Amino acid sequence: MMTSRYQRLAVVVAGAALLPLSLTACSSGDGDDSGAAGSPTAAQESSEATAGDRAATTDKPFGPGCASVPQDGAGSFDGMAKDPVATAASNNPELSTLVSAVKKAGLVDTLNSAENITVFAPTNDAFAKIPKADLDKVLNDKETLTKILTYHVVGQKLTPQQLEDGSFETLQKGMLTTSGSGESYKINDTSNVVCGNVPTANATVYIVDTVLMPK
Repeated sequence: MMTSRYQRLAVVVAGAALLPLSLTACSSGDGDDSGAAGSPTAAQESSEATAGDRAATTDKPFGPGCASVPQDGAGSFDGMAKDPVATAASNNPELSTLVSAVKKAGLVDTLNSAENITVFAPTNDAFAKIPKADLDKVLNDKETLTKILTYHVVGQKLTPQQLEDGSFETLQKGMLTTSGSGESYKINDTSNVVCGNVPTANATVYIVDTVLMPK
C-alpha cells in the first residue's frame, strides 16, 4: 500500500513539473504569430526601407556623371554649394563650353543674382553633338544664344520628385517637360540627366547630356 501511494505521488509530481514547460511552449508559439494585428510584415518593412533609401538618394547629387566632379576644392559639390550658379559652373571643367556661352550672352550677372532657380546645364559633350558650324553660328548670335540658354533655366528650385512628371515654364517663356524616377530622368524626352540635384548658393543644377532647344 505504501509503495502504491508513493507511485501515485511520483506521477502527480512529475505531471506538475511538466505543466509549466507545456504552458511555456504554448506561450512562445502565440507570441511568435507573424500575423498578429499591428505587426509589420517582411514585405512592408522591405517597402519602407526601399522608400527610405530612395529618398536618401535623391536628397543629394546622383547619377553617373557625378563621378567626374572633383572630390574637393571649388569644383567639388561642397565648393559649388558656396558659390552662385554661374561661378559654380565655371569651376566644373565639364561645363566650360556652357560657361563660355553664358559669358558671350552676358548672362553671368543675371544667373548669379537670381534666387531659387533650377539650371539644366549641358556638358561639353552635349554641345559637341551640335555640328561645329552650327554651334559657332549660335555662339556668335547673342539673341539666339540668349534664348537657348534662358530656355535651360526654370524660375524655381525643382526637386527630383518634381521631375517625375512635370511641365515647367522657363525664363525664355517656353515650356519644357520632365519625366523619370529614382536616378533616371529625361528633359523633353531627348536629354538625360547625368548628374542631378547639385546645389549651388542660389540654384539647383541638373547636368544634362543634350542641349535643349526652344520651339
